[in-house]
Amino acid sequence: MDNSITRLGHQQLILVTGAARCGKSEWAETLAIQSGKVVSYIATATIDSNDTEWQARILRHQQRRPATWQTVVAIENLAGTIGQATDSDCLLVDSLGTWVANLLDRSDAEWENLTQDLRDELTTSLATTILVAEETGWGVVPAYASGRLFRDRLGMLTRQIGSISSTVYLVTGGHVLNLSQLGTKI
Repeated sequence: MDNSITRLGHQQLILVTGAARCGKSEWAETLAIQSGKVVSYIATATIDSNDTEWQARILRHQQRRPATWQTVVAIENLAGTIGQATDSDCLLVDSLGTWVANLLDRSDAEWENLTQDLRDELTTSLATTILVAEETGWGVVPAYASGRLFRDRLGMLTRQIGSISSTVYLVTGGHVLNLSQLGTKI
């Protein structure tokens, strides 16, 4: 297993990406534990009291995390939440896809401002920040405009964050690949 947390410098930005149910969150949690820092789990999901399946998913994530981790909910203001962290913190943001979905109703100009604010905070934060992102563009083009907008916004955001990350992991089929070691940035 690659132990990037201990090999990187003072500030680390790590992106963990992959398909649904592949182990992204578990790998991100492992990296957060390895950081040796105070971990804050930044949840981007809203809890829908009418959706018991979604509630069960959230509960499984909560039960897997150490009790010492603080949970912070950031439905919209992800940049501001990251901006409050210090160099003794490790932030685990799960997930970018849910955050994008929360903001689909924003205009293109508002979206660009939000993502620029996020990228600015990520590049200036002294905290170790681990972001989980879903890969959505490996299938058919969505038939609906909202599906295409979601896929395009998440894909572009993941690419932008990947370009500024110190390490990018792809998790698929229960295996982790360090794309920063195996791949080439474009």
